[in-house]
Amino acid sequence: MSNVEKYLRPEVIKEISRLDLKAKFIVEGFLSGLHGSFRHGFSVEFSEYRRYIPGDEPRYIDWGAYARTDKYFVKLFQAETTLEGFLAVDISGSMDYGTTSLTKLEYAICLAASLGYLMINQKDSVGLFTYDERPRSVFPARSKNLHLTRILTELARSRPGGRTRFADSMSRLAAFVRHRSLIMVFSDLLSPLDEIARGLAYLRHSRHDVVIFHVLDAQERNFGFSGPVDMVDPETGDAVPVAPEIVRGAYLQALGNHIEEVKRECSRQRIEYVGIDTSTPFDRALTQFLVRRAGK
Repeated sequence: MSNVEKYLRPEVIKEISRLDLKAKFIVEGFLSGLHGSFRHGFSVEFSEYRRYIPGDEPRYIDWGAYARTDKYFVKLFQAETTLEGFLAVDISGSMDYGTTSLTKLEYAICLAASLGYLMINQKDSVGLFTYDERPRSVFPARSKNLHLTRILTELARSRPGGRTRFADSMSRLAAFVRHRSLIMVFSDLLSPLDEIARGLAYLRHSRHDVVIFHVLDAQERNFGFSGPVDMVDPETGDAVPVAPEIVRGAYLQALGNHIEEVKRECSRQRIEYVGIDTSTPFDRALTQFLVRRAGK
């Protein structure tokens, strides 16, 4: 592992204080780990080309790219290459939980910041939407480095609190984003499935391209607690005494069912689902984003 690639590890990123540097190191570590030809494709195909679609003018086919990749690409004008993206980050109380290096919110913020950094460097535009029971910060999409600095500053000072009202928040986001955009949602999705489905439907009704980054803590996924513990709801403060060895099986089944239902709902609405936990190196989520862009 190179000195740059180590910054893909959450435990290393935890030690960096400035969010702009976290994002920079994560992206540089990610790019350094790409195969050379894939890295070239990232910087060229996404900025100046797209895959050929039947009906495109043959004169715009890039035969050099075909010779390198055995795939047809057409050259784009600058107006066609700009993607508008929004980072929708859940900052509700349930995100303030972590048993590894980063809390769910810290992990989500680092991932969102990295994707914002990545997009701005690809000349795309990025906006921000943070929410709990209501919108907390809303930034329009812009493609300037100064705008990214403002977004990172806002993310860095975000503090978790309040309950989650997923459907209402996504409705507000859909009303704010007037042009078809790529909307990246970062949340633990600890809401009833019907509320999640309604929230996603608001975004898809507006024809947005949606990616869900489902962020959970490693302990939430495996329930590796031992001995009597008090489980506290971070959004209500309610505490319940629990014997982990008794409830572990039922908990894991309930969580597994919820995740599968969310996946099915995303599939039904043609939404990309990326499930990760806070111990996952950041390149996994970035790779999902890159592969999705390559398929457009």
